[in-house]
Amino acid sequence: MNQATVKRPAGRGGRNLELPEHLKRYKGVWVFIEHDRGHVHQVSWELMGAARQLADTLGAEVAGVLMGGPDEPLETFAQEAFGYGADLCYVTRAPVLAGYRNEPFTRGLTELVNTYQPEIMLLGATTMGRDLAGSVATTLQTGLTADCTELNIDPTSRALAATRPTFGGSLLCTIMTLAYRPQMATVRPRVMPMPKKDATRSGRIIEGTLDLAESEIVTKLLDFIPDASSNKINLAYADIIVSGGKGMKKPENFELIWNLARVLGAEVGATRPVVQAGWVEAERQVGQTGKTVRPKLYIAAGISGAIQHRVGMEGADAIVAINSDPNAPIFDFAHYGIVGNAMTVLPALTEAFRAHLAARSAGGVVAA
Repeated sequence: MNQATVKRPAGRGGRNLELPEHLKRYKGVWVFIEHDRGHVHQVSWELMGAARQLADTLGAEVAGVLMGGPDEPLETFAQEAFGYGADLCYVTRAPVLAGYRNEPFTRGLTELVNTYQPEIMLLGATTMGRDLAGSVATTLQTGLTADCTELNIDPTSRALAATRPTFGGSLLCTIMTLAYRPQMATVRPRVMPMPKKDATRSGRIIEGTLDLAESEIVTKLLDFIPDASSNKINLAYADIIVSGGKGMKKPENFELIWNLARVLGAEVGATRPVVQAGWVEAERQVGQTGKTVRPKLYIAAGISGAIQHRVGMEGADAIVAINSDPNAPIFDFAHYGIVGNAMTVLPALTEAFRAHLAARSAGGVVAA
């Protein structure tokens, strides 16, 4: 895998790379805590763990940012944030923040940044996070690196070194915003490991309000209609995933993937060519333009292991690759490899697992 390093200011053709004196006052690492319908999106806690590591390197504090309506349990979310590594939380309440809309959230977040001056701000690369991050970075006229796979602190400049795939996944590019603050990045769910929660930690809460009237906002929130299929596919947080690629030859053979997944109680994943061919739903795509997953077990059948797919699943605890080509790239990073025809190996694995689980159940042991 090739890697390039691009030292990029947020504009003006690469000039003025030295951080101006007034921006040296910017300190701390912030995480925008995304929540909806009384639940925090898990990517926020994943980012909190990453923020804790960055802040410890800088000798700085970690802050969570919570915004919402008057009746939302923001203080409860703040206490949870402390357990995942936050030192303090900025809590902004206002009627116009009840339900996400870009305009009031952008106004509220940019006002917080201008008031408290964070050095780094992280958001999830979710539908909400991507929408908000772009508008906030534009308003603040600072740099934003989207869909990062790795975050570090550059030892020379103490700048955020944000790494992301580029050129269709053929390169990993490390980007630094050297002459602007805050440095902003979005990270997809499951890219960062989930930190351990320490229920004994506590922190400070700084409360604020947003002076913005409903009449000043163009968009209106009329109703919430849940996606009827939103909870049917939970690929990003599955413990076991069985994925198939075009090496499965034809859609009928993909039933072998489903059979093994049913026996293991697993989710089914796929590569982009399989999704584009219409064999499975787009929600099952794993990779750069699909989902990022971090299961305990990832079984890849008929998948070559191109970088576009690798960046979406290489964080799995154990990767088992099944491919008839012994030189397939996936064997370079898989933990276990089976060189063989997936149409033969998958039924054998399915029967072996079924027999093993049946034996455990008969012996009085409940299968996991």
